[in-house]
Amino acid sequence: MIDNLFEKYQIRDTDKDVFWFKVAEADAFPSNGGLCVKYKDLQIAVFNYTRTGRWYACQNLCPHKMEMVLSRGMIGDEQGIPKVACPMHKKTFSLESGENLNGDLSSIATYPVKIENNFVYIGFSE
Repeated sequence: MIDNLFEKYQIRDTDKDVFWFKVAEADAFPSNGGLCVKYKDLQIAVFNYTRTGRWYACQNLCPHKMEMVLSRGMIGDEQGIPKVACPMHKKTFSLESGENLNGDLSSIATYPVKIENNFVYIGFSE
């Protein structure tokens, strides 16, 4: 059952994203922090990285202990790579590629984000 949960979050080819899901007003998100949003049966962590002026989205599921916690993680950078650290065990993931920066876990799925008319949108291929 846990393996099936992780399989829902497939690594997506962002060039093929065609559907933009309207999430919420940008002002609803904390500065330099994240919120969890639901899309179909997925939980997606969305981050407002105000320090760099960028937005990111990834699966909320941490592959380490299979907990829905990444939206509560700390964001920062590692050698210029924007990252999120899981709040439970500090495993870190690139917010751009999803790569596990500790090198001991699978990558996570990331999603494109855009802001239009002060609303946050996440791109999905389905």
